[in-house]
Amino acid sequence: MEFALMQAVFLPLLLSPVAYIIGRNAGPNAATWFTFGVLLYCTVLVILTALNGTYEEHYQWTELFGEFGFVLDGLASPFAIMIYVLSTILALYSKPYMVHKFKEQFEENNKEAAAEGSGQTTTLVDSSELNSHINKQSGIYFALFLVFAMGMLGTILATNLIEFYIFFEVMLIPGFFLIAFWGDGPRRKIALMFLFWTHVGAVVLLLGFLMIGLSIGSFDFADIRESEIPQDVLLLSAVAIAIGLGVKLAAFMFHIWLPWVHGAAPTPISALLSPVMIGIGAYGIFRLIVEFLPMTFADLAIWFHVWGLVTMIYGGAMALMQDDLKRLFAYSSISQMGYLLFGIGSYSVLGMSGAEMMYITHALGKGILFMTAGIIIVKVGTRSISKLGGLAGKMPITAVCAVIGALTIMGVPPTSGFMGEWIMFYGALETAIEEGSTLRYVTFGLGLVATALTMSYILWMLKRVFFGKLPENLSNVKDGSWYMLAPMMVLAGFTIVVGLYPDIFLETIVPYMSGVLGA
Repeated sequence: MEFALMQAVFLPLLLSPVAYIIGRNAGPNAATWFTFGVLLYCTVLVILTALNGTYEEHYQWTELFGEFGFVLDGLASPFAIMIYVLSTILALYSKPYMVHKFKEQFEENNKEAAAEGSGQTTTLVDSSELNSHINKQSGIYFALFLVFAMGMLGTILATNLIEFYIFFEVMLIPGFFLIAFWGDGPRRKIALMFLFWTHVGAVVLLLGFLMIGLSIGSFDFADIRESEIPQDVLLLSAVAIAIGLGVKLAAFMFHIWLPWVHGAAPTPISALLSPVMIGIGAYGIFRLIVEFLPMTFADLAIWFHVWGLVTMIYGGAMALMQDDLKRLFAYSSISQMGYLLFGIGSYSVLGMSGAEMMYITHALGKGILFMTAGIIIVKVGTRSISKLGGLAGKMPITAVCAVIGALTIMGVPPTSGFMGEWIMFYGALETAIEEGSTLRYVTFGLGLVATALTMSYILWMLKRVFFGKLPENLSNVKDGSWYMLAPMMVLAGFTIVVGLYPDIFLETIVPYMSGVLGA
């Protein structure tokens, strides 16, 4: 289809005002289905384009920066597909969760107004004021949701460093407002923390881009591949790019913002931020360092490997200590991003292919787990693990999906997690044997210890939330609505299908990795 990627990227942006108008005038139900329809159409475009192999679109932009374009190849396809698949199903999931959140905020506003002596006594049930509030909020929410999804996809498909940076920054803006408007706790402070950390990371990333672009006279990916970057620029630019993307990945040392942001963000947004948005940092390392700076990457690979190992262990250890369900999943995400860095640093075709499969795995497994947390928040009213227990009998569909999500994160067959994890570790061991490196043998062994840590916090969470004695105050709890359950079931089915038929993604990933490593 002509302009397929252009449509997939820009339709959500162009139609976001329509989502706002529909939400404000027709309510959350209409806005939900409109948003779902737009994203479904764009997702189908991306999948159909990916099925035809590598595909590029190029457009005239400006002489200063070069061409504006989009590319869908063996690296970009899995990232792009997971971003839009998750965005599409979370549009449906958002409806009951966000309506619940809008009602909560309306009640809070009324209480604050009453406390200030305004004398406001609005009836919360069936009130026109409440409905007006919900409609207006849903319009804003779904408009921002569309822009957020568009920013992520644009970053993945970009064919120009400046274009990459613009989309990279664009996704921060709706993310900031989504947290500031509908987050929990001190949401505005946490939204500012998110904006500060990620923007500073993006500025450091831009410095690396400018060093490359100005030294060769072009920012286009095609020119960068063909040009010889000066030696004095290579290491500096690679380090700047690695730091900038390390912030996005929430890798160790640059992770401080993530537990706060995931703990505060509305759960549908947490389910986008954690599984797919932060993983864009790994995509950037693949594209900008592994592919464009191969000789420098060869020198830095072992450091990515160690950095990933430390991140894996730190995130897993911190997750074990959490009582807040969403913060546990946030630290789990830090640990999972460590797996991606670990695989990238393996410097082998299989290890790096496993790292990209781990991105898919994390998107599916963590998406399910964050959606589980959202159902518990709506139906139980708490995210404190110590106040939960025995919910499997009351919420059987949620519990089954949560177990499948947990198995995916732990890397247990037949889920996609197993395929990603064993391929990644196989590649890491392969490199250790080839190089005869003691350090690589040690990191491989400690990496296996990190997987035991992952199993520990996930199984401990499942036991305390879904099994054991049911607290008396939870005796009337029921499963979530089908708006929330159906998306979880789709992801649960998807992770098993990918686990059984990994070539869905591997047949494009492995040739790409072989090409960039010259294997």
